[in-house]
Order: sequence, then structure tokens, then C-alpha cells
Amino acid sequence: MIRALLDRLPDQEIDSHLLVDEGEQVIDLVYHHDIVFWRPIAEAIGTVVLWTLALIGPIQLGWLFLIGGFALAVHALYLTLRERRDVFVVTNMRVFRASGVFTVKIATMPITRILDITVEKPLLGRLLGYGHFTFESAAQAQGLRNIRYIGDPDERDLTIQRVVQRSGLRGRTIEQQLLEGR
Repeated sequence: MIRALLDRLPDQEIDSHLLVDEGEQVIDLVYHHDIVFWRPIAEAIGTVVLWTLALIGPIQLGWLFLIGGFALAVHALYLTLRERRDVFVVTNMRVFRASGVFTVKIATMPITRILDITVEKPLLGRLLGYGHFTFESAAQAQGLRNIRYIGDPDERDLTIQRVVQRSGLRGRTIEQQLLEGR
């Protein structure tokens, strides 16, 4: 039910950021794992509690509970939109992250700049299926260093490694060298 509601929220316009003329194609479009929505859900429950208190509580404080519930509901909606509109995209040329609710921030790293990817899976992440990425590149001060709460991090890591390998940026594997030597 929650997933159906999230699917109705507006997404980032990824297609407008692709270099279609250059042949760029999306390999993987990654949203945050559902664990990031625990706080907005808790705030929505708090909203229901405050509005219930407005109905059954002291009449003199009813307005306070209504306003508090409204403010909490608006904040929960903002948090939901913020997490939903934060996407990580792997293309055949680069990786980039698009985020933001009112303003959009795009952080890009060409495949050629990826030196190393660290995948961190905390205990809860291992149980629920999420992890965090840390990208290492020649330029350490970039906007695409840490990507948190990525669902199925091992598969995402393999996808990025495949894209890097197919782009010919890494040396040939030992198997390829042996086959060419025959």
C-alpha cells in the first residue's frame, strides 16, 4: 500500500539529463531503500495522534494539537518527497545523482573517474537488504562520494563494475589475455 502511494509522487526528470546524442543509456535507476521512509511514517502516526488529541482532549488546547498535527504532516510529506526524489543513476558513460524537492542538484562522475567503490552493509542493512556506497576518484571533493541506503548493494556494485569493464577502462582480464595468446 505504501509503495503504491509512493509511486504516485513526482519523480526526477532523468531523461532531460542524459546525453542522448552521444548514445548515453540508463543501465540502472536506483531509488533509496524503503527503510528511509520510517521517519515520515512515524511523523504521520504522530499527526494522527495529535489530531485525535484535538478531538478528545481539552477543548482549550484543540487548536494547538490541530496546528501541531498539520505542521508534522507537512514535514512528513517533505521528508517523503526528499527521499523519493533522490535517485542514483548508472549509465553507460557515467554515474550521477539527482536530488532535491524545490531545487534540483545533479552530481556527476564519469565512469573513467571511478577508481574504487566501497560497499558498506551494516547489520540492519544486511537483514533488510540495503547498504551504502562510497566512491573514490582522483578528485576527492565531489558531490557523488557517499550514496546511502541503496537497495541490493551487491547487485548494484556488480552492475557498476560491469559498466566499467565494458567501457574498456580496466585492463584485460587474465582469461582474456590467455585467449588472445592462443
